[in-house]
Amino acid sequence: MRAFRAGGLIVTAALAGGCASTGAVPRPFPIRTGSAPAPAPEANRAPADSYAVVGTALSLRGAPYRNGGTDPSGFDCSGFTQYVFAQYGIALPRDVREQFREGSAVDPAEIAAGDLVFFATTEQSASHVAIAIGGDEFVHAPSSAGVVRVEHLNARYWAQRFVGARRLN
Repeated sequence: MRAFRAGGLIVTAALAGGCASTGAVPRPFPIRTGSAPAPAPEANRAPADSYAVVGTALSLRGAPYRNGGTDPSGFDCSGFTQYVFAQYGIALPRDVREQFREGSAVDPAEIAAGDLVFFATTEQSASHVAIAIGGDEFVHAPSSAGVVRVEHLNARYWAQRFVGARRLN
């Protein structure tokens, strides 16, 4: 029984460790099906429809959490955001810390649907990323619950760990 508990604690610790990604790059890189153009350089990138981005993110609710996951068979947090934005021709880096350098900073009072929101879950800096959906809600791939789901920015856990938001367009 002790060996089972110890093994369970190790697995729980690994899954609850947040979303500092492995840095893996999905192969092939997920792209929108059809005739979507390649991502434009940052300066010439047309804004993505934030509500379409949110709709895609919400359509993935229930997808399982998988450390290093980058597709609907299993996501980690940065794999989830990378996948969703890739559907609209927007390439994001694979790592949370690198995603935190993308786009422009957003004042917390101005967070809008489609913005990336970042949290310090395993480090003092950004180690978890999600997509704002409006109001005080966001959608993400958390490790603790095991599936992509919606949460509230004002929930005590997330509010205490919020480190910033970025707008990609």
